[in-house]
Amino acid sequence: MADYQVEQERPATTTTVIERRSGGGGMTLAILLLVVVVAVAAFFLISSETNKDNAVSSAASQVGEAASSVGDAAQDAAGAVKDQ
Repeated sequence: MADYQVEQERPATTTTVIERRSGGGGMTLAILLLVVVVAVAAFFLISSETNKDNAVSSAASQVGEAASSVGDAAQDAAGAVKDQ
């Protein structure tokens, strides 16, 4: 029998390099925008709570002034009745 020698060619080895590129700052811009929106919303929420507190304080002050006026009027009426 005859000996056969078979030669095979192997394909050249290739290396694939995949570069990952950043998004150009788009994600950073989106996060910064989100932080600004949250800060503005927090400011308005705190501001509205302060306005409510100021309104309650003002109403209580007005009630106190009205009670003082009623007390003064009662003393004046009592003095007028006493003088008769």
